[in-house]
Amino acid sequence: MAKLATPLTNTEVKQAKPKDKLYKLSDGEGLQLRVKPNGTKTWLLDYFKPYTKKRTSISLGTYPSVTLADARKKKRDARELLAKDIDPKSHREEVAELAKEELESTFGKVAGKWLLLKQQQVKVETANHAWRNLERHVLPELANIPIHLVKPKMVIDILNPIANKGSLETVKRLCSIKGVRAVLN
Repeated sequence: MAKLATPLTNTEVKQAKPKDKLYKLSDGEGLQLRVKPNGTKTWLLDYFKPYTKKRTSISLGTYPSVTLADARKKKRDARELLAKDIDPKSHREEVAELAKEELESTFGKVAGKWLLLKQQQVKVETANHAWRNLERHVLPELANIPIHLVKPKMVIDILNPIANKGSLETVKRLCSIKGVRAVLN
């Protein structure tokens, strides 16, 4: 039968001193504080992967940035995922990857991909003319904004001064570009 660990106290965590070798203090249910010889204290959660049943660990952060209470909350969250047969480590990586993709999918990068597609569908000169219009009027304002954050009002605010100057044909051509049209719809 598994040995029951007595829960750690804030004082025990705070007073854990480095030793010659790495050691761990157990809080129970797989939560451990790993103390390295250099003095770094890291929270770990040991668990079994949902489908392979292999033992693995996930880092929950370093002490004192992550307190004992925070580590226990993160442990509960990870245990909830495990109850749903979701590996917490894989879940964390997927969430981080999605967030990275969202931030890297800027209007400028999507517009660049659009240009490559457009050059295959129409004459290169036509595509390049549309690109110059984008570069001149839209990209200075929207190039570095993640595509999911671009709102119709932002595009309208860019197009209004062009329309007010009387360049209605330019506005019409900018609106016909798929990326701009998608935001406006």
